[in-house]
Amino acid sequence: MIEKSSIIAQRLMNLYRQAHVIDGGWRAVNAALMAEADPVILEELKKLPCGDKLYAHIISLQSGSIPRDSISRELMPYGGMMETHFVDIVSDNAKFSDNDLEILDQELANFHPSQENLDRIKALPFVMQFGDRWLDGVRSALVGNHDMLNRWKVVYDSARAFESWNQANIILSSPPTDRSRAEIQADLPEYETYLPMFGDAGQDLLRKLRAFTSSMQ
Repeated sequence: MIEKSSIIAQRLMNLYRQAHVIDGGWRAVNAALMAEADPVILEELKKLPCGDKLYAHIISLQSGSIPRDSISRELMPYGGMMETHFVDIVSDNAKFSDNDLEILDQELANFHPSQENLDRIKALPFVMQFGDRWLDGVRSALVGNHDMLNRWKVVYDSARAFESWNQANIILSSPPTDRSRAEIQADLPEYETYLPMFGDAGQDLLRKLRAFTSSMQ
């Protein structure tokens, strides 16, 4: 089935808004934007809230006026506030002691994907300092430690997968509304990334989500 241009446009908008937490940053996001943003999609972007900024950004990429791994300050989502907040986390809070690193190293060595293991890591005092940004905060604190960063990615992907699984089931078990359909549509790239980690059950849930959004008018 050919995907509606409006759905693709919303997916690109979601990537644009979430660039500050996507592995690879603007290089990865811009590659995705360039791959899917044909003229029809660009016209759909203009209809979305703040879509004019993303439209202008893609045009800049296509013209070659900016590098493929960057974005003009005036076209950043949220006025650049999310990127600024993330820099503040890195510079002010993302510091682990040798003892913290030793404890985390042991947790990562014993980690396997489960909600119980995720909750235990999230409850570590030096992880709790990051609050809701714990996944990104720890990742920032491990910059330069490539071995632990690679193992942290397993934790990161597992946490995002469980969040996606739980949220999808909550939405699908509730009476459908225009708002719930819009939320699934906006977050579909997240679901497409993480639900397949649950095998056949995840693929089945993903099919239900796609069917749910396809009923949008």
